[in-house]
Amino acid sequence: MSEFIKIYEENPSEATIKKVVNVLKNGGLVIYPTDTVYGLGCDITNSRALERLAKLKGIKLEKANFSFVCSSLSNLSDYVKQIDTPTFKILKRALPGPYTFILPGNNDLPKEFRKKKTVGIRVPNNTIVRQIVEQLGNPIVSSSIHDEDEVIEYSTDPELIFEKWQNKVDVVIDGGYGENIPSTIIDLTGNEPEVIREGKGDVNVI
Repeated sequence: MSEFIKIYEENPSEATIKKVVNVLKNGGLVIYPTDTVYGLGCDITNSRALERLAKLKGIKLEKANFSFVCSSLSNLSDYVKQIDTPTFKILKRALPGPYTFILPGNNDLPKEFRKKKTVGIRVPNNTIVRQIVEQLGNPIVSSSIHDEDEVIEYSTDPELIFEKWQNKVDVVIDGGYGENIPSTIIDLTGNEPEVIREGKGDVNVI
């Protein structure tokens, strides 16, 4: 049975954030608010948690297109190859914000993702999740809780999310109502930026 924890975005309680971080460090799965739909994630460095996450989503871990939630752009160099100035300018302009940027992965990716040439990076404009990632000290591997094809009513209401997921995850954070529009996905690995999915983020940012 998972815990249902209320955290206020304008003033997240440090003790509560710490509690969530401990769950992540111990291999737990957490559902948390972002600036778009609620996310489902785990500690990027915990192999057992990654396996659990993939199983829950019904996919093979090496095939999964999870995104990495970072607290700021300073985490990028951990997992992303050196990026050029124009690319960095786009990131700086857009983040924190409702975007997932696909970037070239480097050789320091956790072993589960080593075969991947690219990674999806998120820096959500949401204090709760950014503080969790900051205290954890490394990114959260993340997937949204809705089915890719549809965002259902329950996925915006934390209480309904808890009802549906309480036996599958360790913590559900109530950070208020979520959005039902996913992030905009932009691929920055080619010669020109390419919009893969138009979501909440304005595509004019590129």
